[in-house]
Amino acid sequence: MKNIIPFKKDVIFKTNLSEITSISLEHTLNLNDDVLNGEFIISGEYKISDKSTTVEPFDIKIPFEIVLDDRYDTKNAVIDIDDFYYEIKNDNALSISIDVLVDKLSEKPLIEELVETEPVRAIIEENEIIEPNQEEKTEEKVEEKVEEIFDEIDRDENKEIVNETESNIDVDEKINSIFSSSSFNKEEYSTYNVAIIREGDTIDSIIEKYNVDIEEIKKYNDISNLQLGDKLIIPNVYERD
Repeated sequence: MKNIIPFKKDVIFKTNLSEITSISLEHTLNLNDDVLNGEFIISGEYKISDKSTTVEPFDIKIPFEIVLDDRYDTKNAVIDIDDFYYEIKNDNALSISIDVLVDKLSEKPLIEELVETEPVRAIIEENEIIEPNQEEKTEEKVEEKVEEIFDEIDRDENKEIVNETESNIDVDEKINSIFSSSSFNKEEYSTYNVAIIREGDTIDSIIEKYNVDIEEIKKYNDISNLQLGDKLIIPNVYERD
């Protein structure tokens, strides 16, 4: 996956700027985790006026920093300059435009996507990852339990599950220990989905997608100020046979 990051900057010269006779661009950009930073180094020569027979050197260093979206895996990313162009403005300003290329990005799997893969779904169904439908179960406790499963899987490097390869790590024991309860003899139980708010999502669209009542969502979530990237616990209530 390729991303182009546009950058623009007007550099003011102390003297008149009539013509750029030569120009070059170098950079010291590095990517550390999700932060891309460094400097653009622009150098060359220019004329003060059209009638000038001499040229003046210039050397400009422009700092650059940007935080990439955390949904991207950047460990194999490659940084380069895709395009560079300039324009003289107002006889003393050099307008710089640089397109930074970030190549070989890949998207991290979302929790909701991980849940929907067949191997993980099989584990969930086999071990009956359910919670008793008790009023005293607060939003925080439910969310903590759901995220705990995937944190455990991630820490133990069980990403092979997503690729449908074999794993010898005993995920079954973790799931059973987290959701074990003496209240499973109740008449109702709930399973839970984890929905991550993406651009364009609304409460109405989530309700329609998961076929759930808004009052059920409010039991486990604060929906008063939802932001992109927020996680919603979506309960599904079933009658026990």
